[in-house]
Amino acid sequence: MAVPARAYLSIGEVLTKLRGDFPDITISKIRFLESEGLIEPQRTPSGYRKFTSIDLERLRYVLLAQRDQYLPLKVIKENLDAMDRGLEPASALGGVARPVLGLATIDGEMAPSSFGATNEMRLSREELLKASGLTEEQLTELESYAMIAIRGRHYDSDALAVAKAVTEMASFGIESRHLRSFRSAADREIGLIEQVITPLTRQKSAESKARAEEVQREIASLSIRLHAALVRGGLHRLR
Repeated sequence: MAVPARAYLSIGEVLTKLRGDFPDITISKIRFLESEGLIEPQRTPSGYRKFTSIDLERLRYVLLAQRDQYLPLKVIKENLDAMDRGLEPASALGGVARPVLGLATIDGEMAPSSFGATNEMRLSREELLKASGLTEEQLTELESYAMIAIRGRHYDSDALAVAKAVTEMASFGIESRHLRSFRSAADREIGLIEQVITPLTRQKSAESKARAEEVQREIASLSIRLHAALVRGGLHRLR
């Protein structure tokens, strides 16, 4: 019977995996990077460090950034924080991290997978304004209409997608107050989806939960396709 691999590495095993690319790496160096907050390995009850594959990749990033880009630890730490929040680090010293916003599509329509993707982006208010082009007044107005909401202390990729769409629509003279019907329509669609999946979510099995998530994604994608088709049809009649 095969013995399952451990989900973590010891500091000695991490050292062995890194030494091929970084011959000068030492246990003291790894401990120093930990003390600087660049990695945060877990600990066993007896105090030994437990490194995950993510810890290992963070270490590789830190060592490559030091060796190949000569970046100071302060900048590397800022880059790691940006990546943790779903951003693309600045490409040069003094640059600004950029959000990476992308949704899966099929033939130009949003794919069902887009509605089940984990939303890990975390933006500050300033980052959201800069990335979207919204003004402070526009953002405040959108929040009052519940079109954008802060999650905890940050804004997520959904907030950024709404903000960018509103900014682009504003270039045609469409103001935020004109868009409240979109919020109402979205709430109605969400209510419809909730009605369909409620019988599944009431069941406690993992299979029912997975089925509910699949149905939720599929109906959400179909509702977008239906909305797009209705708008296209209406526009054709105007010609």
